[in-house]
Amino acid sequence: MIVERHASGWRQAHIAAAMGVSRKCVRTWINRFKDEGEAGLVDRSSRPHTSPRRIPAETEDRIVELRRQQRRGPAWIGAELGVPARTVSRVLVRRGQPRLAVLDPMTGEMIRASKVTAVRYERSAPGELVHMDVKKLARIPDGGGWRAHGRAAGSTSRRRSAVVGFDYVHSLVDDYSRLAYSEIQADEKGTTCAAFLARAATYFADHGIGRIERVMTDNAWAYRYSLRDVITDLGARQVFIKPHCPWQNGKVERLNRTLATEWAYRQAFTSNGERSAALAPWLQHYNTRRRHSALGGLPPVSRLAPT
Repeated sequence: MIVERHASGWRQAHIAAAMGVSRKCVRTWINRFKDEGEAGLVDRSSRPHTSPRRIPAETEDRIVELRRQQRRGPAWIGAELGVPARTVSRVLVRRGQPRLAVLDPMTGEMIRASKVTAVRYERSAPGELVHMDVKKLARIPDGGGWRAHGRAAGSTSRRRSAVVGFDYVHSLVDDYSRLAYSEIQADEKGTTCAAFLARAATYFADHGIGRIERVMTDNAWAYRYSLRDVITDLGARQVFIKPHCPWQNGKVERLNRTLATEWAYRQAFTSNGERSAALAPWLQHYNTRRRHSALGGLPPVSRLAPT
């Protein structure tokens, strides 16, 4: 439109006012068309071809080397090399260097897990690894809770007397296919977790995952000491995440978030039984129809053999 209006005799200032852009923008597109023709009208990066003020690659290498050897911050490294501290910070980020807070000051080794440095992984076949976790949800009182009636509904004493406890949503997710199975239980005790794992394995077998090789859990007492017999019967091995690193069990943690947003809190239920009854149909939708971004927009069953 800019080029067409200019060719028809419009002034650049009038074009800019009509299209709500700056005069410089109009001038840029007109000059591109004059110099390159229609090829100049294709969107492209505005990054300059050269950056004369960027520090040499040798200096960047020296910054990284000093960081690894001395484990010092940008202010110290900048003073040593005669480079602004802000420039040193940008180089360290560009080169993927971890923050000093996650390094051992004596050895320089990672002493704390970092989400920034975590590597995304995916197993190559169904059943190679499954993730297990529990999501705790407050039960819904009869007639509906605050989501149905608003936070201001009822007096403080009435709200206190309406507390009805919690549901524990146990879930198992296959790492490769993202097939999921969830159940609502009254607690998260060891015997409950073990019985759930056995039923979940049967569900997986019915959907084409005949063997589970590894079961990944956090370090909760119920998982560490109560699943051994079931896992042995499955011929599997248990894998624990590092303490205080829930993102290592991220696939089931992400399922917990999806359960909350798309099932538990998607609508205002009027009773706990109504919400519980909605879980099985939602799981069927999740496994067979819901688009999964990690699977290229396909549901989990797309990665499983027909059963």
